[in-house]
Amino acid sequence: MDFDPKVVGIASQPFWLHWHDGERERRHAPDFFVRRADGSAAVIDVRADERIAPKDAEAFEVTRTACAQAGWGFERVGTPDPVLLANVRWLSRYRHPRCLHRTAPDRLREVFATPGPLLTGADTAGERLATLPALFHLLWLQELAADDLPVELLGPRTVVRLAAEGTR
Repeated sequence: MDFDPKVVGIASQPFWLHWHDGERERRHAPDFFVRRADGSAAVIDVRADERIAPKDAEAFEVTRTACAQAGWGFERVGTPDPVLLANVRWLSRYRHPRCLHRTAPDRLREVFATPGPLLTGADTAGERLATLPALFHLLWLQELAADDLPVELLGPRTVVRLAAEGTR
């Protein structure tokens, strides 16, 4: 979610819900609360499909009902795609602005105005030790984009381009 440009705030296990299921007291702490750029909010529970027991399904339904009453959305998501997860984890290491060398970002934007391979573009933009961290930071910010990010691991031949306006 921290890679989603529409998400502006995240809280983990933001609250507890308590209810009675007809036999006993129950409680559930949803995994995340997210605030989106448009002002909307959603509660997210993460659980792989094959790990949802009947009591979990009930907890998710109670959470969905409580969220609707609060005017929030509710989503239950399963296991993330391992390739996308690996790429986002890699890029997250470069999220801090310290990764931006003074001149590298502008030069990288110029180079990738024409889509091209990641490593070739980094080398064209300047010294690799300065351009690669900046390139990964711009990918994290989604100022640069790699269309294969969800399906292939980032690598030297990954095609990088300027992100389309309105997609960030």
